[in-house]
Formats: sequence, C-alpha cells, structure tokens
Amino acid sequence: MSDTEDHAAEYSNGDESPPKPRQRFRDRSKEMLSKQAVQTKQMLSKQAVKIAKQAEEHERFINKVTHLAGVLGFGGFCFLLGARPQDIPYVYCLFYVIFVPLRWIYYRSKKWHYYLLGPLAWALIVWRCSLVFSSLDKIVSVLIHLLPGLVFFTIRWWNPATFEAMHPEGTARRPTWPYIEDKSYLWTWLFLVPLVAYTLWQVLYFLIVNVLRRQRLLRDPEVMTSYRELSKKAQKANNIWWRLSGLLGDQNRMLMYIFLQGIFTVATMALTVPIFLSYELHVVFQILKVSASIWNGGSFLLEVMPRQAILKEKKKSEMQPVEAQPNHDHQ
Repeated sequence: MSDTEDHAAEYSNGDESPPKPRQRFRDRSKEMLSKQAVQTKQMLSKQAVKIAKQAEEHERFINKVTHLAGVLGFGGFCFLLGARPQDIPYVYCLFYVIFVPLRWIYYRSKKWHYYLLGPLAWALIVWRCSLVFSSLDKIVSVLIHLLPGLVFFTIRWWNPATFEAMHPEGTARRPTWPYIEDKSYLWTWLFLVPLVAYTLWQVLYFLIVNVLRRQRLLRDPEVMTSYRELSKKAQKANNIWWRLSGLLGDQNRMLMYIFLQGIFTVATMALTVPIFLSYELHVVFQILKVSASIWNGGSFLLEVMPRQAILKEKKKSEMQPVEAQPNHDHQ
C-alpha cells in the first residue's frame, strides 16, 4: 500500500479529513529540516570537542605563544604610550573594533554576556582583573578596562595639541579651555551627567535582567550576572559584603546590592573632578589600576594556576584506568 493510501486509511474511520498534499509536504520538509539541524548541531559539537582536545594536547605550546605575543604586545603599547601618546586613541579604536566583538561571541557562548554591561575603570579593582600574559581572555579583559582611562589621560595631559592649547606660552590662564577653571561646569559634565547616565543604565539593566528575563535566569543557573557572581563569592567568603547585603533579609539582598553599588558608584564618580584637575592624582590612579591588575595576575599565577594544574593531572590519572579497562577485558 502506498503512503497516500496509508494516510487515507488512517482518516477513513475518523471525522477529520486527510491532510492535503501541500500540508504533508510542509510537514515532511519541517521534519527533514529538524533532522538536518540536529545532525548539524551534532557535527559542530563533535568538531568543537575535537578542537578542544587538540588544543589541550598543545596547551603548553599555545600558552607559550600567547605569553610571548602578550609580553611583546604590551611592551610595544607601553613604548607607544611614551613615544607617541597622541596615537593611543587610534590604538584603542583599532583594539575595540577587533576584540570587543570577539569577546561578545566568546562570552555569549559561555553565558557570561551580562558581564559585558557596566562601568570600566574601577571594575579592574572590584572584579580583580588579572594581567596574565599566557591567557588571551585575561589580557583582553585588562585592556578593555584599562585603555579608556589611558586614552582620557593622554588626551588630558600628554597630547601635544591639547597640552599646547591648555598651556599657551606667555599666558597664566588657559583661554582656549576656559571651562576647565569653572568648577560647576566640571561637576556637571564629569559627575552629574555621568551619574544620570549610570542611573538610567542601572534601571534598564535591572528591568531587562531581573524582570523581562527573570524566568530564563531561573531556568538556567549557568547564566551569570554581576549579582550572581559577586553574591556567590561573598557568600563563599562570608565577608562584610555578604553580611551587609543581608541586613534586610535574604529576600532583599538584590535591593541591598543595588543600594551598595549605588553608594560605591557615587563615591568613585566624585573622584573624577579632582583627578581631572590634578596631574599627580591622575598618574596615581593609572598606576593604581595597572598595579592592581599586575598584583592579581601574580596571585593567579602563583595560587590559582598550580591548583588548576593539579586538578588536570588528577583528572588525567583518573581517566587513564577507565580508558585502559576495555583492553584488559579482551585479554
């Protein structure tokens, strides 16, 4: 019996009419497309596993190459910062166009993409960004948070064009930048306007992450947000931040987190004006950011990486007897 007769027989005893040929064609097309999608997904996952295994086999070599490229690149950037500071904004634009889209793709695959939304400069210290030359992800993370501040610093103090405009010969004041002397102007544009922009961002972030996508986050605990990560670390360490966030009870930890983050933001943004007016403070701030990332990188190399290496070796030793077991059974 043909397929058409089969379908006709199925509906001969029922009330419903048999589906039209066009509908059957659509159903079969959907079925074929779904099968192809599953096969494609399986093939891509196999390729990803294969690439991961190859990368693991050559992990040491890859780390050495990354370390070499990272040291040379960072050294070249430091040289350019001293030799031609006016070119640093162009370097940042080139870096941004290349690495930020790649970082979005990588973090989206890891379900960390909500990390990509937020202020930059103080995140180096709060999130303990580590300058580790053997890790491309960590190098890019440090540069993403470090470069905007350095661009601002070079434009403010080291760019020959702006420096000459701000300090013309024979004049004590700065006629081309008169608003620098107006403190109310500086507080408006370096504190109030950024604070309003930050508040708007915080409200939108809360609505999108904790209201519109609340169910998705509840279904998938692997999706990381800044609150999830910081609260997990604070709870594990049982530090002062975990105790402060629980002052209003566990059900209100999110609100306390937003409140504490707001206080921290106001305090750090209030430093913008004195840093802008003082070359010494601006230099100290840049040194503080670089020193924090280097210190965290040293902690990662000396404390975290040895533990990771031990765990990897332990997993390998546990996997080897399992892989060798079938061979013993056949003997």
